[in-house]
Amino acid sequence: MSNLIRPQDLYTELTSPSLRIVDTRFDLQDPKAGRQAYREAHLPGAIYFDLDEDLSTPPGRHGGRHPLPDMEAFAVRLGQAGIGNDSSVVVYDDSGGMFAGRFWWMLRYLGHGKVKLLDGGFTAWQAAGFEVTGEIPTFDSTEFKASVQAEMMVDREYVMRRLDDPGLLLIDARAAERYRGEVEPIDSQAGHIPSAINLPFAGNLREGRFKPAEELRKRYAVTEEVEEVVLYCGSGVSAAHNLIALEEAGIRGAKLYLGSWSDWCSFRDAPIATGEDG
Repeated sequence: MSNLIRPQDLYTELTSPSLRIVDTRFDLQDPKAGRQAYREAHLPGAIYFDLDEDLSTPPGRHGGRHPLPDMEAFAVRLGQAGIGNDSSVVVYDDSGGMFAGRFWWMLRYLGHGKVKLLDGGFTAWQAAGFEVTGEIPTFDSTEFKASVQAEMMVDREYVMRRLDDPGLLLIDARAAERYRGEVEPIDSQAGHIPSAINLPFAGNLREGRFKPAEELRKRYAVTEEVEEVVLYCGSGVSAAHNLIALEEAGIRGAKLYLGSWSDWCSFRDAPIATGEDG
């Protein structure tokens, strides 16, 4: 079953009482821009979740730039927004799914399987001619019972132990120039985790939408040669996009190194590679 939903299909479900739509638009350069855009116009019935305020906790010395919030508190936040265990959730952004993927992953991490990403996001919804609104919806509070799927995530120590393990494939979702260490606009050091290959999340898309499953299977064919796949990016946000692409390709079980490069390079003894070679 696909993790994606088309605007036309979502439109037919708008009146479903179990449906909850989540807007996660965000701008890393202007953190207030996403919420402002939501207030101006969003999908009917959409609730806003902010990357910094709702989907992350303030960073520390280690752990990356977007550590997970307390997940029990996040479950309460979901319930307050009217999202329960029986809700069907659709999440979107206007960044090709980069931020929506984070919310999608977090719900999956909490054991909620009924969550889809709006393919093409806000842009595709408008292009299809469907209405948007500035009306802020309210829903009755409910209970969201978390069932954490701990096996979906790994930490730095796990990756360090298996750096030389040929059965583990690390996939870096950042842009190629960051992977190669040619530029690093955000984190303290440039480069990538040794042995990692580079498959930028943007390569999953064509004109803002996910490529067909067959193309994604070809893109991720290298995963068939290993026992385990671990995904990372800069701060554990865009790597979830690669996880969605893998599942669309029929490849399941990949894990997320949540701290990602921003956690890895925060340690002085971290091994670092540059260039094209892992």
